[in-house]
Amino acid sequence: MEKIVSDISYLEVLVSLNGLMGFGKILEDNEKWLMKGFISFLTFPFFPPLHLDLPAIRITEVDWHQEKNTRAHHTEEYPGSEMVVRRGQRFTLSFRFSRALESEETLIFTVETGPQASEALQTKCVFEASESKRKGTWRAMQETRDENSLTVTISSPPDAVIGHYKLSGRVSSRAKHNNKKLGHFILLFNPWCSEDDVYLAEEEERQEYVLNDNGIIFRGVEKHIRAQGWNYGQFEEDILNICLSILDRSPSHQEDPVTDVSQRNDPIYVTRVISAMVNSNDDKGVVQGQWRGKYIGGTSPLHWRGSVAILYKWYKGRFKPVKYGQCWVFAGVMCTVLRCLGIATRVVSNFNSAHDTDKNLSVDKFVDSFGRTLEDVTEDSMWNFHVWNESWFARRDLGSSYNGWQVLDATPQEESEGVFQCGPASVTAIREGDVHLAHDGPFVFAEVNADYITWLWNEDDSRERVYSDTKKIGKCISTKAVGSNTRVDITSHYKYPEGSRKERQVYRKAVRKLFGVEASGRRDRIRRASGRGWASWRDDVLEPAKKPNIMGKFKLLEPPVIGQDIKLAICLTNLTSRLQRVKVNLSAATILYTRRPVAEILHESHSIKLEPEEEKRIPVEISYSEYKEDLTDDKKILVAAMCLVSKGEKLLIEKDITLEDFIAIKMLGPAVVGEVLALEVTIANPLSERVEDCMLIMEGSGLLREQLNIDVPALEPQERARVRFEITPYKSGNRQLQVDLISTHFPNIKGFLVIPVAITK
Repeated sequence: MEKIVSDISYLEVLVSLNGLMGFGKILEDNEKWLMKGFISFLTFPFFPPLHLDLPAIRITEVDWHQEKNTRAHHTEEYPGSEMVVRRGQRFTLSFRFSRALESEETLIFTVETGPQASEALQTKCVFEASESKRKGTWRAMQETRDENSLTVTISSPPDAVIGHYKLSGRVSSRAKHNNKKLGHFILLFNPWCSEDDVYLAEEEERQEYVLNDNGIIFRGVEKHIRAQGWNYGQFEEDILNICLSILDRSPSHQEDPVTDVSQRNDPIYVTRVISAMVNSNDDKGVVQGQWRGKYIGGTSPLHWRGSVAILYKWYKGRFKPVKYGQCWVFAGVMCTVLRCLGIATRVVSNFNSAHDTDKNLSVDKFVDSFGRTLEDVTEDSMWNFHVWNESWFARRDLGSSYNGWQVLDATPQEESEGVFQCGPASVTAIREGDVHLAHDGPFVFAEVNADYITWLWNEDDSRERVYSDTKKIGKCISTKAVGSNTRVDITSHYKYPEGSRKERQVYRKAVRKLFGVEASGRRDRIRRASGRGWASWRDDVLEPAKKPNIMGKFKLLEPPVIGQDIKLAICLTNLTSRLQRVKVNLSAATILYTRRPVAEILHESHSIKLEPEEEKRIPVEISYSEYKEDLTDDKKILVAAMCLVSKGEKLLIEKDITLEDFIAIKMLGPAVVGEVLALEVTIANPLSERVEDCMLIMEGSGLLREQLNIDVPALEPQERARVRFEITPYKSGNRQLQVDLISTHFPNIKGFLVIPVAITK
C-alpha cells in the first residue's frame, strides 16, 4: 500500500526536494516564506502527490479460542490439539499482524477438505472477513479491530462437508501475498443447528444420543430381557480420527476420493457408508462376524465390553478386521462412530426378529416330527433378538413426512445394491408399509412384521402347515430411556397393534407395494422358492392354519440357573368335550441367539389321554451334565414339543430359555474426579464344583484409562465371594463401570454399574 506524505516535517521534504530539484538556497530563506512556498509547490498540478510503500503485512499470531469455541459447540470432550467444531455454527478466531491494518485491508480465508479440493464440489471456499451476513456459504464477520489485531467469527453452512479441514489466510492488498497456513480443524454434523439435516430439537435427547459415551444394549428373549452395559467411548483419545479414517477406508473413497468427500455433507450418504464399513464382508471393515459358536483366533462377541478396544485394534492393526462380532457388537460400534461424527444415534433391540432371506414378508420354518428345525431346507430364521441402530435426520429424498428416526444395520445379513449394508430406512415408512422407499424397506419391515409360518416336513417329503403363533415376530422392540437406564418399548413406532385391522391393512399394503414395484424376476424367484403360484402363496401367508382342539405351553418350575438342572413342565389342555389322545414328541437343544441349534440335549416321546376339558402336566428335566459341554456363551436352550392329535391335528409349542447368573457391584463411597473410589463386587460360583481360574475384567470411560484385571481366589461349589478394589475417576458425570467374571468352566457373567462422578470442589 502507498500513503500520501503528510506526517513528516516540511524541512525533511524540502531537503529531499533539494537533492532532486536543485533548490539549494531554499533553506536560507525565512521559515514563513518556506511554508507558504512549500504548500504552493505541493499543490502545483505538475507534481503528483508523493506516496511511500508500506512494509509488507504478515499474520504473526493466531488465537483459536479453543476452550471457548469447543464449549459453545459441545465438543470440549474431544481430546487433542486440533479444534473440533460443528457446522452451521460460528466460531471465533483472533489474529495479530506485523503492522497495523489499513482501513481498506481485510483478511481473505480459504478452507479446504479432502484431495483436490474444489469450489464446484463445495470442498473448498474462499471468503473474506466483512460485515455482511451472507447465508448458505462460508462467511467471516469482523467482531473487533484495533491497531495490530483483528477478531472474526467464521461460520460454515449447515450443509457443509464434514471432516478434516485446512484453514489458510492472507491480507487483501495491492501487493501480492501468498496464503499463510493458519492451521487445521475438524468439522462435524450439528444436531444443535436447526438448519442442519441432523437437527434434534430436545436438549435432553441431544445429551443422550450425541454426548452420552455409555449406554445399554438389551439382549435375551422376549420373556426375559436383560440389560448389558456398553462403553461407546466416542471421546476417548484418537477415536474421532479413527472414525473419520473409516470413511477414508471405504471402497467408494478408494475408487473416487474426490467425489466421496464431496458427498460427506449428506447424513444419508455417510450413514450408509458406515453401515457397510462397520462389517468386513466387502472391504477392510472394522468387525468380522461369526455365528458358528467357535471363535478360534479371535475374541468371543460376548467378551467385548465396548467399542473403544475394537476400534483401537482395527486402527493399530492397519485396518485388519477385528475378530469377532455379532449384531450387538456391530450396533455398538456403529453407535460410537455416528455419535462421534455428530449424528444422534441409539441402539435398538428387536425380540423375535425375522431374517427373511427370500423377501416374501414371511418366515418359513421347516421342522421334523419332534419340532426340530431342519437346517438344510430352512433358509429363513427368527432370531431371539436382533440389534440395530436408529439415527435421527431429515429425508430430503423421500419428503418431510419421513424425517426422524432412520433404521441402520451394520450386521451383514443380506446384500443391498451389491454390498452388505442396510438403511437408512425410515421408521415411519416401515410402520406405514411403504416398503418401496429407500433404503431396504422390505428387509426391515419383515424383521418386525413378517408372519411366522411353521411347516412339518414329513418322511415322504410332503409338507403341511402346523398351527403355531404366527404373530410372534417383532416383540418388545426396545431402547434405552433418555436420562436413565430403564427400557423403553418402541414397538408402536414400527407397527400398529398386532392383529389389529390397521396392522393387517399395512401388511397387505406392503405385500402389494413390494410385488408391484419389484422386477418380475424377483416375483418368479419367490414363486419358485415356494413351489406354488402367487395366489396360492398369498393365501398361505395371510390365512392361518387350522386351530387344533388342544392348547399347550411350557412352564418353568424353577428359575433356570447355570450349573443347575433345568426343571419345567409342558401343560396341555383339552378344549373339547370329548376324549383326546395326543402323542407328544419332545426335543431340546443348546442354541445360539440366532436360534441355530448347537447340540441336541433331549429327545423323548409321551403318549397321553386328555379327558374332556382336562389339563395335564408332563414334567421335563434336563440335567446339568446333559448341557454343560454344549452350552454357548449365549446361555440359551430351545425346548420344543410337537403334539400330534389323533384326528390329524398338529400343534407346535416352543420355549426359549436363558440361563441366569449372578453378579453385583456397589460403591463404598462418593465418586469425585481425581479421588480414589473404593468398590465391591459380589460374585458367585454357579457350579457344584470347585473353580480356580476366575478373573474379574473391568473397563469404563472416564473411570479407567485401561482395562483392569483382578485374579479371584478359588471358589468352592456355590460359594459367594466379595472382591474389593479401587479406581480413580478422571471425568465427571454419569460413568459406566463394566465388570465381567470370566472362567473356562462357564460362560462370562456380565454386570455394570453407573457411577455419578462429581467435579472436584
